[in-house]
Amino acid sequence: MKKKFKLEDLDCASCAAKMEDAIKKLDGVNDASVSFLTQKLTLDADDARFEEILEQAVKVCRRVEPDCKILR
Repeated sequence: MKKKFKLEDLDCASCAAKMEDAIKKLDGVNDASVSFLTQKLTLDADDARFEEILEQAVKVCRRVEPDCKILR
């Protein structure tokens, strides 16, 4: 399943790149892209575990950029 999410308060392109790399390493993620320019996360992950993987992605984002939120 592939879904797009709006990001709020993503402050720099470097943080976006770190988030993208970390999310791509999560188990069940097929692909991910974090765009600083558009403030969007595109997540392609296992359908059966999508919500669980999304929660892990939220934790990754908080670790890299504590003020950044993934809007659902």
